Amino acid sequence: MIDKKAEYESSKLYRIRHSTAHIMAQAVLEKFPEGKVAIGPAIDDGFYYDFDLPRALTPEDLESIEKRMRGIIQSKVKFERKVVSADEAKKVFHDQPFKLELIAGLEEGKEDEDGNPILEKPEISLYSQGAFTDLCRGPHVDNSSEINPQAIKLLSVAGAYWRGDEKRPMLQRIYGTAWTTPDELKDYLWRMEEAKRRDHRKIGHDLDLFSIVEEVGAGLILWHPKGGKIRKLIENFWTQEHEANGYDFVFTPHIGKAQLWETSGHLGFYKENMYSPVDIEGQQYFLKPMNCPFHIHIYKSSLRSYRELPIRYAEEGTVYRYERSGVMHGLMRVRGFTQDDAHHFCRPDQMPGEIDFVLGFSLHILRSFGFKDIQAYLSTKPEKSVGNPEQWTAAEKALEDSLKREGIDYQVDKGGGAFYGPKIDLKVKDAIGREWQLSTIQFDFNLPERFDLNYIGEDGLPHRPYMVHRALLGSLERFFGVLIEHYAGAFPVWLSPIQATLIPIADRHIDYAYKVAGDLKKAGIRVNVDERPERMNAKIRDAQNQKIPYMLVIGDKEMENNEVALRLRNNENPGPMSVTAFIEQAKDDIEKKI
Repeated sequence: MIDKKAEYESSKLYRIRHSTAHIMAQAVLEKFPEGKVAIGPAIDDGFYYDFDLPRALTPEDLESIEKRMRGIIQSKVKFERKVVSADEAKKVFHDQPFKLELIAGLEEGKEDEDGNPILEKPEISLYSQGAFTDLCRGPHVDNSSEINPQAIKLLSVAGAYWRGDEKRPMLQRIYGTAWTTPDELKDYLWRMEEAKRRDHRKIGHDLDLFSIVEEVGAGLILWHPKGGKIRKLIENFWTQEHEANGYDFVFTPHIGKAQLWETSGHLGFYKENMYSPVDIEGQQYFLKPMNCPFHIHIYKSSLRSYRELPIRYAEEGTVYRYERSGVMHGLMRVRGFTQDDAHHFCRPDQMPGEIDFVLGFSLHILRSFGFKDIQAYLSTKPEKSVGNPEQWTAAEKALEDSLKREGIDYQVDKGGGAFYGPKIDLKVKDAIGREWQLSTIQFDFNLPERFDLNYIGEDGLPHRPYMVHRALLGSLERFFGVLIEHYAGAFPVWLSPIQATLIPIADRHIDYAYKVAGDLKKAGIRVNVDERPERMNAKIRDAQNQKIPYMLVIGDKEMENNEVALRLRNNENPGPMSVTAFIEQAKDDIEKKI
């Protein structure tokens, strides 16, 4: 068990990045003395700082700011900490309104220097480097000489609302990164460029997989035929595996009465993310943001015996959540999506085994899609929670013991669970090392109470079941986006919408190409024939651009010998082989999910 967040925040690299953010703020204020500063934390892979400036920043501004930062670093300036009273801090930042607001939060003991909620009233500390002073709890390097000036880079500027509130001022956020060596920076910048090349929005357009159309609505996905084919393949595999593992499939409506969402608590805790209701015969109905209440009512539709448990309901249920326009991003953050949802209802004595099952099942599915590097995160009881302490202790132990039995690396996020139960999040690393959260295994002590769930125990008395939420792929839309970027559009053969394209060199080869295509289709291989009047090399190049796994070239020799000349999308050229041999190879690749 490793708390990597705490490990990172105590590391030298974290201090370097945090200190570089302060150095950037100093350079910005030297350039814009009338500027106002907000917050500037270290983050994964870098740092940012928010500013209110007299004009929009340009790329040339970033270059000059970065140059000045190197000068500050090379001056070997010391970072000095000073604890002050709230009144002293207000005097230092008398002309900085965002800092004054943060000081007020510190003074009241409501939030820290970065505006995060806190439980105890902290001391107020300032950090100074030369003439620049910032409100900060640290930590920082002792001296800027600990920062390598050739291992820093300013990356971009973005808009950011103060406190994330669209009713507050829009600030300019400068993102940057810092590393210990220039080689580490070079590797990071390569990964950034590779991420742009793999952007699912560009690849989705180039391969004609999906689109988002303004006339339809932001955050609403149109799946094109090839994207729809991949989605169907994912769904078919998902269904097959769930059926083989004891799940019952359920289907639920897209809307529900207000009373349902009042009972579940969504109207009290989640209403701002729900779409406005419609009035039907004097009753308010809401688009569903989640499937849970419907599955609960299916459970409640009959009296349950202890012998029936565990019960596992699975659904690919489309839900709708209001996302602000500023946070939507292609397939990754949308307003309508299909969640591969499941809910497990079990007895307390079944809980450890049920968690073992759902964890192992989740890992099996993720690995089947080619994700081998998987990290688990265990989130435990927060300060405010429902459920008795014994339930929490038992649930957390069941989750942690299951992770240990599975032998998977995991981190503990102390106090990071939802108010209604602890959870495990599974995050996968893609081909360029980025982490994506996909699966969640979430205990819920809240909804069984709210909906008064029971089963009849061996003693003939009613007992409360445990309930576990499980989203395996997360959502089909987001999962598809992750797959696109992981494979850069070159999907494994079993997921490729077109697995082989037949390329006749001349018109006299077209009839034979269609005969071979018929044989391949009978074998279950998805194939097309490119009979366009283009040169062979142009057809091969187009097939490679479309990421088609196999190109089967047909000329006189292949037609005479009942063969095809195989070329692969990675430019390998295995050459001529019999049609039968190719079918066997392709079916083997499909079976192995290569």
